[in-house]
Amino acid sequence: MPRVPRRELPDGIYHVTSRGVARSAIARDVLDYSALRAQVRDVIRRFAWKLFAYCLMPNHYHLIVEAERELLSAGMHRLNFLHAQRFNRRYNRDGHLFQNRYGALVIESPEHLVAAIVYVLDNPVRAGLCERAADWRWSGSALQPD
Repeated sequence: MPRVPRRELPDGIYHVTSRGVARSAIARDVLDYSALRAQVRDVIRRFAWKLFAYCLMPNHYHLIVEAERELLSAGMHRLNFLHAQRFNRRYNRDGHLFQNRYGALVIESPEHLVAAIVYVLDNPVRAGLCERAADWRWSGSALQPD
């Protein structure tokens, strides 16, 4: 059965998520988080995305980015492929790391953008990983390419 086409607009702002298969870990330690953040930084540079916020969690991640539709798809493919390849090699595992394809919700207004950024940055607090969003090392409202 074919997939339902995504609702995407060229040059849109998106809340993008990707989760581990069966909610399994996509980052287990500082090396995994650091590598994933470096891969996000590379994709931002390579595909000319503008990043508003990001949060890397143990079993998923969130990005709020502005990107052309084609560049969003290509960038997400690269990000998930490279991270899965690295993670699988490191932990001597096979198969899919990410569950399904990535999710992308269109941000439709300035108010929606602010709410999405707050949601993303508060994710580790809601998950009980830290008491304040500022305490989570693997999130932020800016991640500039090198």
